[in-house]
Order: sequence, then C-alpha cells, then structure tokens
Amino acid sequence: MAMAGRAISLVVLASLSACGTDVAEQHPMPAGSPEAGLEAIRATGCAACHVVPGVEWPMGRTGPSLEGFAARPLIAGSLSNDPDTLTAFVRNAPALSPDSAMPPMPLTESQARDVAAYLYTLQPR
Repeated sequence: MAMAGRAISLVVLASLSACGTDVAEQHPMPAGSPEAGLEAIRATGCAACHVVPGVEWPMGRTGPSLEGFAARPLIAGSLSNDPDTLTAFVRNAPALSPDSAMPPMPLTESQARDVAAYLYTLQPR
C-alpha cells in the first residue's frame, strides 16, 4: 500500500510541475515581438473595450480583461488558445466566432502575431 501511495504522490507532483511550464513553451511565438504587440494594441485601440495590462488608459469594460491571458485554455470561451488561432482571432474575430462582439481589426498578419506574442506575456497574478 505504501508503494501505491508513493506512486500516486509522484504522479501528482509531476502533474503540478507541468503547471509551471514556461509560457514560451506553451505558446511559442518566434515570429512575434511582444514590444511591437503592445504598440499595436495601443495604436489599434484594444483598450477601448478591454483592460490591457501595460495600457494605462482607456480601461474598457465591454470585452473581457486580458489580465492573465497566457494561462487561459480558451479564446472567446470556445477556441483553442494557441498561437495560430489567436493570431487569426485578433485580426478577424467574427470569422472564427460569429457571435463575438469584437470587430475585425485593422492589423496585418505580422502585427497580429506581435499582439499574440504580447498577450502571451500576460500571466495571472
């Protein structure tokens, strides 16, 4: 019985250690620049609808807060939170989620990857 308890403990510890996986490993964005993403977020006005860490004003309340975004398993409650999906979503949310209130955004593919790279820096507090 003691062996079984130890085995269970090891499985639990291994599972918990996966929670601490580096964000870059969870969401690799080699073609994206978080710094350029923050600038694109500011220029496009994302904070008019969302609370965006790193943007002082405005602090929108129409869309969800983006705090801790990197740890979220889903985008818009139903889409896999992976780099390609996020990049497509920030450019044209209605194409992926027709019921989304988020409009298509005037972002290039490169800018959208930068925005995704920035969002993946946003860890829960």
